[in-house]
Amino acid sequence: MNTSKKIIALIMAICMILGMAACGDSSKKDQEAADKVAALIDAIYVQERTDKTDDQCAEAKKAWDALTDAQKELVEGESADPDYFGRDTGDASLDDPRNADDIGKNELLVVSFGTSFNESRATDVKGVEDALEAAYPDWAVRRAFTAQIIINHVQARDGEFIDNMDQALERAAANGVENLVIQPTHLMHGAEYDELSEAVDKYASSFKTVVIAEPLLGEVGSDATVINADKQAVAEAVTAEAVKVAGYASLDDAAADGTAFVFMGHGTSHNAKVTYSQMQTQMNELGYDNVFIGTVEGEPEETACEEVIKAVSEAGYKKVVLRPLMVVAGDHANNDMAGEEEDSWVSMFKASKNFDSVECQIEGLGRIAAVQELYVQHTADAIAQVK
Repeated sequence: MNTSKKIIALIMAICMILGMAACGDSSKKDQEAADKVAALIDAIYVQERTDKTDDQCAEAKKAWDALTDAQKELVEGESADPDYFGRDTGDASLDDPRNADDIGKNELLVVSFGTSFNESRATDVKGVEDALEAAYPDWAVRRAFTAQIIINHVQARDGEFIDNMDQALERAAANGVENLVIQPTHLMHGAEYDELSEAVDKYASSFKTVVIAEPLLGEVGSDATVINADKQAVAEAVTAEAVKVAGYASLDDAAADGTAFVFMGHGTSHNAKVTYSQMQTQMNELGYDNVFIGTVEGEPEETACEEVIKAVSEAGYKKVVLRPLMVVAGDHANNDMAGEEEDSWVSMFKASKNFDSVECQIEGLGRIAAVQELYVQHTADAIAQVK
């Protein structure tokens, strides 16, 4: 090799080394920027609100917006991931946080666990609130969520401010509310309902009258055989809606076509978990032999996904429609039920190879008119107790 070629080769080698170093330095900076955002997200992925929460939410969103698309894909923390800010869950402007003052003497506070899925919040949660507002025009309808993690998520990503329980109750007291009726959108008298009751007790002396209405499925009952009118109404409503969405004229037609409907609830270790067993009893009592109840948490045990797959398969059905038994079609419905991961329900049903088809209906109970009417009736019973 002559001298000029050696020089050219040396220059190219040096450029390559410098380029690799620059690339490595750039990759390191990209990861550092992503890690900073992940830490900011983890800091607001908490269940306790502090006087720093508003600033932390704003800081996390500002830092996310400053990332490049490539950097956003690198965001990974204890709870943080690119979907926290990046996932499209619908138009948040279609929702109403119902956090206005000037309430008046009578307030109807609708309390939900909450969801960060904008479309579900506007359709399921707001659907119930709108129905109550239409039914009781003399009562100011306001909202509270019990999940601060979700409140922070919606606030940081969408700039929508939703009251937690303390904020909502403090707002009511500051506005001079005398009669406070609280309608939980929870399914049952479980852990969330207990926490709600405890929160209300701290503020009870601030109001002339405080009444907490029944959750959707009413009283729990002692064992799996205990059913009631509320459970029957919900069983009929969700089944009718599922059958209609699936394109069948009736549940019997679906059964004749080999189709089973699986309604997936959350599940709980609370003693109220018997409610899910009671819902299966209710389906059986109605003659809905091709309807099965399951839960994400697998509590009660017979509601675990593996057990439901076994039950549906042994009953001989070859087509399955999955639908949430939840007021809101949020994270559990979109991910645990219909997600692409191998441990989602749709993936596990397909992996069993026992079925010809498995489909999902991502719709919450809150958008069903008959369910909304049941909440309206529960609220009526509570208002009747106001002195």
